[in-house]
Amino acid sequence: MSITLPRGWRTARVTPLGELHTPPRMTAALLRLTVQVVLVASLWRGLYAATGSTAGMSRDQAVTYAVLAVLATRIRALDQYSGRDTVQQHMHFGTIVYWYLRPLPPQHYYALRALGEQLYGFAWALTGYAICLAAGLVEPPKSAAVAGVFALSVLLGQWLLYYIMLVIDQLCFWTLRNDVAIMILIFAQNLLSGVYAPLWFFPDWFITLSRFLPFQATLSVPLSLYVGRIPLSDAGPELAVQVAWVVALALFTRLLWRRAARRVISQGG
Repeated sequence: MSITLPRGWRTARVTPLGELHTPPRMTAALLRLTVQVVLVASLWRGLYAATGSTAGMSRDQAVTYAVLAVLATRIRALDQYSGRDTVQQHMHFGTIVYWYLRPLPPQHYYALRALGEQLYGFAWALTGYAICLAAGLVEPPKSAAVAGVFALSVLLGQWLLYYIMLVIDQLCFWTLRNDVAIMILIFAQNLLSGVYAPLWFFPDWFITLSRFLPFQATLSVPLSLYVGRIPLSDAGPELAVQVAWVVALALFTRLLWRRAARRVISQGG
């Protein structure tokens, strides 16, 4: 069934409108993002106060990485829980059945909604990036080629993150109440993708382990390309790994969607 543009647009803007029509949530999001940027910039500048370089990175590179990581988390930071629009809530209250009664297939609805959230989040991240760049908190890309590769890597990373979050949501079809599992997986995603700290600060065994998982390809790779930790000459293999993970998880989640339809039950209504 084809998806008309108006229907797709209405679906894509569901969650962003929940924030745009609630000024206190907009103010809180802006305040939280500002505080996070200021704190991480101050933290990394303080850590480098007594040294010029650590783990092969200068202070400016570390601060740039940390600030960009904070801005990147805003891309998928919309609150679905307040609108009772998470898969877990729909499974618990039995409203997940409506996803299968609409003319729009559930996988298409989920994808369009995520697309709207990410586009809205990109607007926040780009605005924050422009402000931080003007304020000198982040360094500009070394060249136009680096900027182009970085942009491509960010798009692949966010595409991959979509599938990772989709897998986490699809677990609800089998576990129903998986609050703890979701928290653990989200923490693992943030830790192994380099949100909390660049991966090269971790032990060798941790870095080796992360290479066999998709998480670092969502954020660590794009930001490492931006700050120069990964040279432009090595960008090809890194981008290929990102594409491979996207294809693998796309096939895996497609299989899970088919199996999930057989397990649609109501726990609360």
